Amino acid sequence: MLKLETLISEEELQKRVKELGEQITKDYENQEIIVLCILKGGVMFMTDLVKHIKIPMKMEFMVVSSYGDEYKSSGVVKILKDLDEPIEGKHILIVEDIIDSGRTLRYIKNILKERAPESIKICTLLDKAEQREANVDVEYAGFTIGDEFVIGYGLDYRQYYRNIPYIAVNRG
Repeated sequence: MLKLETLISEEELQKRVKELGEQITKDYENQEIIVLCILKGGVMFMTDLVKHIKIPMKMEFMVVSSYGDEYKSSGVVKILKDLDEPIEGKHILIVEDIIDSGRTLRYIKNILKERAPESIKICTLLDKAEQREANVDVEYAGFTIGDEFVIGYGLDYRQYYRNIPYIAVNRG
Protein backbone atom coordinates (compact mmCIF):
# COMPACT_ATOMS: atom_id res chain seq x y z
CA MET A 1 0.00 0.00 0.00
CA LEU A 2 1.29 3.43 -0.91
CA LYS A 3 1.51 6.28 1.56
CA LEU A 4 1.56 9.43 -0.56
CA GLU A 5 3.24 12.67 0.36
CA THR A 6 2.70 15.79 -1.74
CA LEU A 7 5.85 16.95 -3.50
CA ILE A 8 4.26 19.62 -5.76
CA SER A 9 0.74 20.84 -5.02
CA GLU A 10 -2.02 21.23 -7.58
CA GLU A 11 -1.84 25.02 -7.18
CA GLU A 12 1.93 25.07 -7.78
CA LEU A 13 1.49 22.88 -10.86
CA GLN A 14 -1.20 25.06 -12.40
CA LYS A 15 0.76 28.27 -11.75
CA ARG A 16 3.91 26.88 -13.39
CA VAL A 17 2.01 25.36 -16.34
CA LYS A 18 0.47 28.77 -17.05
CA GLU A 19 3.93 30.40 -16.93
CA LEU A 20 5.31 27.80 -19.36
CA GLY A 21 2.39 28.36 -21.76
CA GLU A 22 2.96 32.10 -21.70
CA GLN A 23 6.70 31.67 -22.36
CA ILE A 24 6.07 29.28 -25.26
CA THR A 25 3.55 31.73 -26.74
CA LYS A 26 6.13 34.51 -26.55
CA ASP A 27 8.97 32.38 -27.97
CA TYR A 28 6.92 31.17 -30.94
CA GLU A 29 5.17 34.48 -31.64
CA ASN A 30 3.83 34.68 -35.23
CA GLN A 31 4.58 30.99 -35.81
CA GLU A 32 2.60 27.77 -35.80
CA ILE A 33 3.68 24.77 -33.76
CA ILE A 34 2.88 21.11 -33.38
CA VAL A 35 2.63 20.14 -29.74
CA LEU A 36 3.73 16.51 -29.59
CA CYS A 37 2.58 14.78 -26.43
CA ILE A 38 4.39 11.66 -25.29
CA LEU A 39 1.63 9.42 -23.98
CA LYS A 40 0.43 8.34 -21.56
CA GLY A 41 2.18 10.30 -18.83
CA GLY A 42 2.31 13.66 -20.62
CA VAL A 43 -1.38 13.96 -21.43
CA MET A 44 -2.55 15.81 -18.30
CA PHE A 45 0.34 18.26 -18.50
CA MET A 46 -0.17 18.81 -22.23
CA THR A 47 -3.92 19.42 -21.98
CA ASP A 48 -3.39 22.05 -19.29
CA LEU A 49 -0.39 23.57 -21.09
CA VAL A 50 -2.10 24.11 -24.45
CA LYS A 51 -4.86 26.13 -22.75
CA HIS A 52 -2.18 28.80 -22.16
CA ILE A 53 -0.54 28.69 -25.61
CA LYS A 54 -2.06 31.54 -27.62
CA ILE A 55 -0.67 30.86 -31.10
CA PRO A 56 -1.84 28.55 -33.90
CA MET A 57 -1.06 24.96 -32.97
CA LYS A 58 -1.87 21.37 -33.72
CA MET A 59 -1.60 18.42 -31.38
CA GLU A 60 0.09 15.11 -32.15
CA PHE A 61 0.70 12.07 -29.98
CA MET A 62 3.29 9.33 -29.68
CA VAL A 63 3.34 6.35 -27.37
CA VAL A 64 6.76 5.10 -26.39
CA SER A 65 7.74 2.64 -23.73
CA SER A 66 10.97 2.31 -21.79
CA TYR A 67 9.70 1.52 -18.29
CA GLY A 68 7.20 -1.33 -18.38
CA ASP A 69 6.18 -1.90 -14.76
CA GLU A 70 9.52 -0.86 -13.31
CA TYR A 71 10.73 2.15 -11.30
CA LYS A 72 13.69 2.74 -13.62
CA SER A 73 13.91 2.97 -17.38
CA SER A 74 14.98 -0.26 -19.06
CA GLY A 75 16.94 1.68 -21.67
CA VAL A 76 15.10 -0.11 -24.47
CA VAL A 77 12.76 2.31 -26.25
CA LYS A 78 9.80 1.03 -28.24
CA ILE A 79 7.50 3.23 -30.35
CA LEU A 80 4.02 1.87 -29.79
CA LYS A 81 2.18 4.69 -31.64
CA ASP A 82 3.81 6.98 -34.17
CA LEU A 83 2.73 10.36 -35.56
CA ASP A 84 -0.32 10.62 -37.79
CA GLU A 85 0.96 13.49 -39.97
CA PRO A 86 4.28 14.49 -41.57
CA ILE A 87 6.32 17.09 -39.67
CA GLU A 88 8.65 18.27 -42.43
CA GLY A 89 9.27 22.01 -42.12
CA LYS A 90 7.24 22.30 -38.89
CA HIS A 91 8.15 23.58 -35.44
CA ILE A 92 7.81 20.68 -32.99
CA LEU A 93 7.40 21.08 -29.25
CA ILE A 94 7.76 17.71 -27.51
CA VAL A 95 5.78 17.65 -24.26
CA GLU A 96 6.94 15.07 -21.76
CA ASP A 97 5.92 14.36 -18.17
CA ILE A 98 9.38 13.63 -16.77
CA ILE A 99 12.94 13.31 -18.02
CA ASP A 100 15.25 10.98 -16.10
CA SER A 101 18.22 9.57 -17.99
CA GLY A 102 17.26 11.40 -21.19
CA ARG A 103 17.75 8.28 -23.31
CA THR A 104 14.10 8.07 -24.37
CA LEU A 105 13.98 11.73 -25.39
CA ARG A 106 17.29 11.48 -27.25
CA TYR A 107 15.90 8.51 -29.17
CA ILE A 108 12.63 10.29 -30.00
CA LYS A 109 14.42 13.49 -31.01
CA ASN A 110 16.78 11.57 -33.32
CA ILE A 111 13.86 9.77 -34.98
CA LEU A 112 12.05 13.09 -35.48
CA LYS A 113 15.14 14.86 -36.87
CA GLU A 114 15.17 12.32 -39.72
CA ARG A 115 11.75 13.69 -40.73
CA ALA A 116 13.17 17.19 -41.40
CA PRO A 117 11.21 19.47 -39.06
CA GLU A 118 12.11 23.17 -38.91
CA SER A 119 12.88 22.88 -35.19
CA ILE A 120 12.45 20.56 -32.22
CA LYS A 121 12.24 21.80 -28.65
CA ILE A 122 11.43 19.94 -25.44
CA CYS A 123 9.08 20.94 -22.65
CA THR A 124 8.98 18.71 -19.59
CA LEU A 125 6.98 19.05 -16.43
CA LEU A 126 9.63 17.39 -14.27
CA ASP A 127 13.36 17.30 -14.89
CA LYS A 128 15.68 14.97 -13.01
CA ALA A 129 18.75 16.74 -14.38
CA GLU A 130 21.11 14.96 -11.95
CA GLN A 131 20.03 11.60 -13.43
CA ARG A 132 20.88 12.58 -17.02
CA GLU A 133 22.89 10.01 -18.93
CA ALA A 134 22.12 11.27 -22.44
CA ASN A 135 22.80 14.79 -23.64
CA VAL A 136 19.34 16.28 -24.21
CA ASP A 137 18.60 20.01 -24.30
CA VAL A 138 15.45 20.91 -22.37
CA GLU A 139 14.21 24.34 -23.36
CA TYR A 140 11.25 24.41 -20.97
CA ALA A 141 11.20 22.69 -17.57
CA GLY A 142 8.46 23.01 -15.01
CA PHE A 143 10.28 21.75 -11.95
CA THR A 144 13.67 20.18 -11.23
CA ILE A 145 13.37 17.31 -8.79
CA GLY A 146 15.73 14.84 -7.15
CA ASP A 147 15.95 11.11 -7.69
CA GLU A 148 12.57 10.12 -6.30
CA PHE A 149 9.90 7.98 -7.93
CA VAL A 150 6.94 10.32 -8.38
CA ILE A 151 3.32 9.74 -9.30
CA GLY A 152 0.26 11.83 -10.05
CA TYR A 153 -0.75 14.40 -12.68
CA GLY A 154 -0.30 11.79 -15.41
CA LEU A 155 2.65 9.94 -13.88
CA ASP A 156 1.87 6.40 -12.87
CA TYR A 157 2.93 3.35 -11.01
CA ARG A 158 1.79 0.24 -12.90
CA GLN A 159 -0.79 2.42 -14.72
CA TYR A 160 -2.40 3.63 -11.47
CA TYR A 161 -2.37 7.05 -9.75
CA ARG A 162 -2.33 9.12 -12.97
CA ASN A 163 -5.52 10.87 -11.82
CA ILE A 164 -4.03 12.43 -8.69
CA PRO A 165 -4.07 16.22 -9.40
CA TYR A 166 -0.67 16.83 -7.76
CA ILE A 167 2.80 15.26 -7.76
CA ALA A 168 3.42 12.82 -4.92
CA VAL A 169 6.10 10.49 -3.63
CA ASN A 170 5.53 7.21 -1.84
CA ARG A 171 6.62 7.25 1.80
CA GLY A 172 5.03 3.88 2.64
